[in-house]
Amino acid sequence: MLDALARVIDSRQFILGEEVAGFERAAASHLGVGHALGCASGTDALWLALAAAGIGRGDAVVTTPFSFFASVSSILRAGATPVFADIDPWTCNLSAAAVELAVDRNASVKAVLPVHLYGQCVEWSAFARLGKERRLLLIEDAAQAWGAEWQGAKAGGLGDAAAFSFYPTKNLSAAGDAGMVTTNSGEIAERVQMLRQHGMRRRYFHDEVGWNARMDGLQGAVLQVKLKYIAAWNEARHTVAARYRELFLRSGLAEAGPYPAHGVVLPTEAPGARHVWHQYVIRAKRRDDLREFLAARIVGSEIYYPIPLHMQKALKHLGYKQGDFPEAERAAREVLALPIFPELREDEQVRVVAAVSEFLS
Repeated sequence: MLDALARVIDSRQFILGEEVAGFERAAASHLGVGHALGCASGTDALWLALAAAGIGRGDAVVTTPFSFFASVSSILRAGATPVFADIDPWTCNLSAAAVELAVDRNASVKAVLPVHLYGQCVEWSAFARLGKERRLLLIEDAAQAWGAEWQGAKAGGLGDAAAFSFYPTKNLSAAGDAGMVTTNSGEIAERVQMLRQHGMRRRYFHDEVGWNARMDGLQGAVLQVKLKYIAAWNEARHTVAARYRELFLRSGLAEAGPYPAHGVVLPTEAPGARHVWHQYVIRAKRRDDLREFLAARIVGSEIYYPIPLHMQKALKHLGYKQGDFPEAERAAREVLALPIFPELREDEQVRVVAAVSEFLS
């Protein structure tokens, strides 16, 4: 990485440049897509994907209420109206059946933005069918899912376009903020390139009102190095997740689910999916108490996400209320992410599971 950073400093190509172009080529090859375009952040990637696909004022976009705020703020930034649909309780991913009902109720829906939450693809076969039957654009929010697959095809190449984040906590991470749009459409790719540079196709000639959403050369250099290791890192996360499952099952704490009663419900890899375990998220009935108990024993945890998007103060104008999406609301009360990263040792996982067991006893 230091050698790669030195190349950028020596070349002075601090914005875009050959290091970013090299990463774009390598990323497209890794994902099996026609085009990969670097940008400044995952949030910018979401907006660029939507705007380049033609989503704008007068359009509605269906997405999940159980995600990071950028999933919905990017729709608003594109000038469109977010429409929420509930989640599947087993995966916490957007439910295709719920999306279909939302589309039936709103004739303005032009696109669906499903989130591959925690590192696992949504049930893409159902979304592909829905997109074809209803003539809807499908924009993947793959911010947490670099390397995830659905029936052998990688996230990022499933829909019309996709957005990735390389925030430092992601499986494939930059040394700061960075993102990427992927697509198999030459037209969408060309528009992303134009929009990420203030709407310019030629320098100082602005065809549309774009944005400054370019990737730094330093981030392109870092990501180009890390890309060589991501497959092995994801495989290591898979091993860690399997070990968690074995330890929890051996402890007698695991319950069938999808809702917890006295123990914990473990995350699962859905049929057809290849999970990359960006997060390892259990469900527990007394989640907040459990988190405090773990913190007292120096065991880290996090809640993704404590407040569903439809209940956020900033989105009150959308007109939703508590009770509109019961699965998302219940998940927000029960989910807890336990430590997971490629280098997590077995003795550390034993400590985590023992602490959960102590609390539940």
